[in-house]
Amino acid sequence: MRLTGHKKHARNAEQPKEYMYAASERLIERVSALSDEDLVRQFQDGNKDAFRLLVERNQDKVRSIVLYTLNRDDIVDDIAQDVFLKVFKALDGFRFDSKFYTWLYRITINKCRDELRKRRWKKFISLHHASDDEHKKIDRLVTEQHHDDFKDAIQGALKKLPVRQREIIILKDIQDYTYEEIAEILNCEMGTVKSRLSRARASMRKLLQSYIDETI
Repeated sequence: MRLTGHKKHARNAEQPKEYMYAASERLIERVSALSDEDLVRQFQDGNKDAFRLLVERNQDKVRSIVLYTLNRDDIVDDIAQDVFLKVFKALDGFRFDSKFYTWLYRITINKCRDELRKRRWKKFISLHHASDDEHKKIDRLVTEQHHDDFKDAIQGALKKLPVRQREIIILKDIQDYTYEEIAEILNCEMGTVKSRLSRARASMRKLLQSYIDETI
């Protein structure tokens, strides 16, 4: 699904509505071999069309993070579009201190946090611990999203997690980022990532206990 515009948000003339659609074949042929960082440099050098491919390459993962974090498919396009509009405005100031995708996903996560704060969702749940074998089962269950009923259970469980635990599950067990990448995205120590992931998996274990029991 491609990002679309929404009437309920007024956009200024300089904001790039046209960039929220798939890149043209001509543009893809010209720049498909370039890295995201190369495209950012082209954008900063004045080739604003390079932004089209950045959106095309990254919008599905951005939408996935938004969906699993907010558990609201009716606002995914709105939030994702706001993320890319913010990226467009800030891209000239990108300094290559990190990879583009870590910067992009940090913006996405911060946007989701803002949305959750506005909605005043509950951000605490009691912590429980699980064995290594049960952690592995959680890993497997979380990635078995081809079953519609289990996908619904996953989304329901994620909704009940505190925000920071939800982010860790999404980034590690759904998006499959490394500890190092997650630490960079969340701007925290790798030890913090590991401890937070352990607590998050323990919480998911409790919430999905019936599914775990069926697989043991």
